[in-house]
Amino acid sequence: MILVLLLALVLIGAGFALKLLWILAVIVLILWLLGFVARGTGASGRRGRWYRW
Repeated sequence: MILVLLLALVLIGAGFALKLLWILAVIVLILWLLGFVARGTGASGRRGRWYRW
């Protein structure tokens, strides 16, 4: 009985963690896409990279 309860707690915790990771992934994707839209222009008038790498 205790083993079944522990397994249920682990599965519920994993489901919550996966849902949280999906939400974080969507937020990062939105920020990444906004970076392409909101990037500024450089001194030469060209659009530069908004990231550093």
